[in-house]
Amino acid sequence: MTFNQIFILGAGAIGSVYGAFLSQNTPVILVGRPAHMDAIKEKGLVLISDGAGTYVKNITPITLIDKIPSKTLLLVTVKAVDLEEALTSIAPLIQEDTVLLLLQNGLGIEEITRKVTNGKGTVIRGIVETGAEMVEPGRVKVCLNSTIFDSDKDSKQVAKLFQTSGLDAVISDSFQTAVWRKVTINCYTNPLSAILHVPTATLVSPHLSEIQLCVVEECIAVGAAEGVKIDLNLIQLMNQNLPRYTNQTSMLQDIERGRKTEIDFLNGKIVELGKKHNIQTPVNECIAQLVRFKESA
Repeated sequence: MTFNQIFILGAGAIGSVYGAFLSQNTPVILVGRPAHMDAIKEKGLVLISDGAGTYVKNITPITLIDKIPSKTLLLVTVKAVDLEEALTSIAPLIQEDTVLLLLQNGLGIEEITRKVTNGKGTVIRGIVETGAEMVEPGRVKVCLNSTIFDSDKDSKQVAKLFQTSGLDAVISDSFQTAVWRKVTINCYTNPLSAILHVPTATLVSPHLSEIQLCVVEECIAVGAAEGVKIDLNLIQLMNQNLPRYTNQTSMLQDIERGRKTEIDFLNGKIVELGKKHNIQTPVNECIAQLVRFKESA
């Protein structure tokens, strides 16, 4: 299928990056908060660092979707905690040939989507390995950009569109393992950065190594019970890559802005699944409770 239209639902920092690149080949409608959309209307969408430039052509910023035409690709980039509400608001507009690309962190994303949309449209998922930060409305700092897709037909089609738009898209034959690896990394980096108020790069520290090990070991145990194998060498990979991410994590940004975080889809979900399989997850549970405290403070 050739897409006639692309919507970015929840066009904050990450969504804006995808929208900017994809607009080079296909008309893109950004759906986001009024301040950000107004700034884009006035001055265009400005990316800093990777993909640097001002994007105006093929970009239409709006705050609400009132129609989804046929042959639409809908990138859903709202936070996992806002997913159900966001999809409920547009569920009647989704068509049978709509392709929904879910780009949230965490577990249980696909199940929420299929429930809300009542099975309409094609649901696929991408794993975001892009660092982005909203500098101010209309201006987004990009650190890295990469997206992992499953090896099924629909995912490959979207991956090809990404690649032709200058986005790094990787096809994985072990997609669920990739999902769990990303969840495990996020269960350490996102909440620790939010609790300690530090950027991702600083989390490679001997003072945090025992916490990191416990988080990863608990995630590995729960993942294995769910039928997904992750190796402990993930820690070595994390520590090699984390220093490259100098941006604030989305969870830290949420805490600083007084917003609800994705903790229930990360550490909270590990605790939930641990109870299901009678696996103890005390460190993930402690971290989840600390983030919930900060949410309520």
